[in-house]
Amino acid sequence: IRSVTNCFFDVHLMVEYPEKYIEMIADCGADGITVHAESTPHLHRVIGQIKGCGKKAGVAINPATPLSAIKYVLKDVDMVLIMTVNPGFGGQSFIGEMLSKISGLRQMIKEQGLHVDIEVDGGIKANNFLEVGTAGANVFVSGGYLFKNIKENTEALRKAVRR
Repeated sequence: IRSVTNCFFDVHLMVEYPEKYIEMIADCGADGITVHAESTPHLHRVIGQIKGCGKKAGVAINPATPLSAIKYVLKDVDMVLIMTVNPGFGGQSFIGEMLSKISGLRQMIKEQGLHVDIEVDGGIKANNFLEVGTAGANVFVSGGYLFKNIKENTEALRKAVRR
């Protein structure tokens, strides 16, 4: 679908050894590629591979993964994705403890004088959008919530954004 839109395509690779797929995904028209810190023993190299393809690089961390796992690559990425549920399936509830992780990451970014987006994925709904944004996130993924009732829940999220 790259040929019919100029929308930003953010591809979240939830696979082991993502380095096997970076060039293929880049060639398909991705604008940004996000890999899990837990998915490869050579995270710094994979980020370089993404950048070498001319794409924005993101790194994702699971709920139990500490921020220290990305400390030494933070300056090299365009975005950090904090998983706010355990990856694997949709419809899970937001893990409230992730608010302090989001705040901690925002502080790390500020202290280093970086411009890195914080994306959140999992359990994002109209009733927690403002709180998650206040904690420091500026990119939001909402899947299962939206698809339960697209019209109503899209409008609810729009209202939350305007608050």
